Amino acid sequence: MSKFNRKSEKTVDQMNDKNPKIEKDLEGLMASVGVEPSQVKRHSTKARPQSADEDIKDFGQVNHLEVTRNQHGQRVDNFLLARLKGMPRAHIYKMIRSDEVRINNKRCKPYDNLERGDVVRIAPVRLATREKPVISEGFAKSLLERVVYEDEGLIVLNKPSGMAVHGGSGLDFGVIEAMRDATKKKYLELVHRIDKDTSGLLMIAKKRSTLKVLQEHLREKTIQKHYLCIVKGQPALNDINIDAPLLRYTLASGERRVKVDKGNPDAKPSQTTCKVLARFEINGEPVSLIEAMPHTGRTHQIRVHLAYLGHPILGDDKYHINDKSGVRRLCLHAWKLDVPEYEMIKAPLPEDMQSLVPADFKLD
Repeated sequence: MSKFNRKSEKTVDQMNDKNPKIEKDLEGLMASVGVEPSQVKRHSTKARPQSADEDIKDFGQVNHLEVTRNQHGQRVDNFLLARLKGMPRAHIYKMIRSDEVRINNKRCKPYDNLERGDVVRIAPVRLATREKPVISEGFAKSLLERVVYEDEGLIVLNKPSGMAVHGGSGLDFGVIEAMRDATKKKYLELVHRIDKDTSGLLMIAKKRSTLKVLQEHLREKTIQKHYLCIVKGQPALNDINIDAPLLRYTLASGERRVKVDKGNPDAKPSQTTCKVLARFEINGEPVSLIEAMPHTGRTHQIRVHLAYLGHPILGDDKYHINDKSGVRRLCLHAWKLDVPEYEMIKAPLPEDMQSLVPADFKLD
């Protein structure tokens, strides 16, 4: 049963029944025209909530959205992000903290899960209305050509570097919006996220049941992700285990950052295993190709752990600001996915990273 008890919600009908003035005026009106109260059929004054499958038409009013099976199990923050397109995530969290979003007339948290039949109340918001972004046929085709795995419930896409997984914060659209347009499928949801500048494997669910199974695997840490990265320097050891808690913080500009902070109780335990695959040089500077396997799913985990180790990723404008390699992209690629009951899924190293690796080096 949902933590948000729908029986606690007051209806307009209940409030009217308890208002003696309204009842007295109504009886007087009926008596003046010779009508008995029993002859009058009353109609509910409670407006039916809008289906959450439909787009919000007026953001300037209070909106009540009824959760359908298509949103069952979805987190509140992700539900809002999908409907308040263009609104920054931080603003959505502020709305939730300020009690501008309620579930069945109860306060909620961003990570609460919705259930079918729940009613989400959204206070009026100032949201710039935009026309649906135009996704060209050529772009849609090129994105579909990047699908490396598909079955009845799952699509795995080899996402290009520089493309966000979803729209918002100044972006008209991201991978998920483009894929919905390209496939013409009504239901497509991100199973997880990867950074805008990270290339590689991204799982997209085509069915609610598949989404729930894969997200449960992620919670239970039974999916192993393998990343390839080119880093500054050459570690002395081939196998490295990094166990360093990570703390999220915000710069004065509003940008999110993450750092290792072993003394802060709010820092979250984080572990990454690394393996050096090759040592070579770029423009005379020593670098290494590393396979990184995160065992926890913290924001920017691999990037921060490797920078903490003294081997930041080339092209990282957040955690390697003094990078002199001349590399123009973040050299981080989601390479392999080891998912229970699936064959190993791989995405080849993109050409702009492959060109940096020695020609005689071959990946397994």
